[in-house]
Amino acid sequence: MLVTTTSTLQDKRIVRYLGIVSGETIIGANVFRDFFAGIRDIVGGRSGSYEEVLRQAKETALKEMQQQAMAMGANAVIGVDLDYETVGSSSSMLMVTASGTAVVVE
Repeated sequence: MLVTTTSTLQDKRIVRYLGIVSGETIIGANVFRDFFAGIRDIVGGRSGSYEEVLRQAKETALKEMQQQAMAMGANAVIGVDLDYETVGSSSSMLMVTASGTAVVVE
């Protein structure tokens, strides 16, 4: 399935718009990951463990969005937007949302 952030597709014609599709995932923060990320904040550097969790959350949200599009009969999703939000009483969880428009292209 073709997935793009653009609203048009080069060299392809959109023949049908099927509607908005989305995928969401919420991940919790791990105490040890938080501890080591705090150390990274003090001494500098990237937090590889957080980056990996974010990558996994993004992939899960995109996969869920694509599955919803396929169920509608789409072969592409255009105008994809990724949003990241913290949720929970102490902002200890991260929500990743992927949304776009399911379409059929030639």
